[in-house]
Amino acid sequence: MGISRDSLHKRRATGGKPAPWRKKRKFEMGRPAANTKLSSAENVTVRPVRCRGGNMKFRALRLDAGNFSWGTEACSRKARILDVVYNASNNELVRTQTLVKNAIIQVDAAPFRQWYQQHYGVSIGHKKNAPVTDVKLDDSGKSNHLKRKLAKRQETRKLDGHLDEQFATGRLYACISSRPGQCGRVSGYILEGKELEFYTKKMQKSKGKKA
Repeated sequence: MGISRDSLHKRRATGGKPAPWRKKRKFEMGRPAANTKLSSAENVTVRPVRCRGGNMKFRALRLDAGNFSWGTEACSRKARILDVVYNASNNELVRTQTLVKNAIIQVDAAPFRQWYQQHYGVSIGHKKNAPVTDVKLDDSGKSNHLKRKLAKRQETRKLDGHLDEQFATGRLYACISSRPGQCGRVSGYILEGKELEFYTKKMQKSKGKKA
């Protein structure tokens, strides 16, 4: 039996079973799940799938990187995916490193740290033992105009303490907002604020259960 998305086989709300009055149709067809896996760069695999109406879907089978947005800084960068750490629907998807929508992952912090240092002229993400969290970079080779611009940006600069700790480890928590099995790519956003606190608690709780 093929995968079908019809409702003819389902019971009524009252519990009755309707008699089948026609067979399956092609437009009710479903396909197996992609189960996109986290892999290395040389093993990245995306397959085109021809769909109804001649439209195309792109079935990502193995991916290693994605495009992630840092909302409060309005900055997007391509970053390597390092690990799948939490999935609200199924722990098995974490164990098997499956990339699906709304999965919580860890991405490489380097592209965002480089952008931050260039944009604000400040070095971030130092270890806890370091006495100063933000270190101003040497601006000897910069023009006066650029110095004034960086000074102006410093007035409104705010960096969440939790994010600074993550920059120190070189890994940022992110959430996948695209559907890799449908569009063939991973897009998402960096977790911040209340959402970061929420998922951090959830991950700590799940670690406690494993222990």
